Amino acid sequence: MKSRQAAAPASGQAGDKSPMMNLGVRLRHARLVAGLTLLQLAKKASCSESLISKLENGAASPSLAMLHRLAVALGTNIAELTSEETPPGGPIRRRGERPVIRAGDIALERLVLPTRGGLLQANIHILEPGASSDGTIVHAGEEVGYVLEGSIELRLDEERYLLGEGDAFTFPSNVPHGYRNAGPDVARVLWVNSPATF
Repeated sequence: MKSRQAAAPASGQAGDKSPMMNLGVRLRHARLVAGLTLLQLAKKASCSESLISKLENGAASPSLAMLHRLAVALGTNIAELTSEETPPGGPIRRRGERPVIRAGDIALERLVLPTRGGLLQANIHILEPGASSDGTIVHAGEEVGYVLEGSIELRLDEERYLLGEGDAFTFPSNVPHGYRNAGPDVARVLWVNSPATF
């Protein structure tokens, strides 16, 4: 078997801007398709009308929990709002070439590029010290994760678990869940869920 190696960009952030660049445009489009005014979407997503306006105009970046509430209110998912229309072909995602989206103070490095009807979603969640999911999220599916480095506090309903490098977790996605970086260093968590409803 021949090994195929390709030089990867040194920064590791090759896709840092492009996946989120059109969030405002996609958010506005999804809102108009749903026939919602700014105020109606704001009420459904439990946020202010001015925040929706800022997001649509690219003047603000939503937290992970806020992005999830917007997706649910619009009858879609985060992947649909943040992914490129046509992912590049091929099964290999080289280090430094994977898209990275930002949701508030959390970065999501895409291991699986979302596609319409896809069943699997996998990201590396990158949390700076103090970063958190800003509340809990609930959706359909199952999740599994593995802490690659650093430490996180995982919240599942009312329970809290401190996880360090090498620790793993799994839970049904209908359990309210959230997390935060519990340590002084950057935390990286391999996070997989199915179906790709998040």
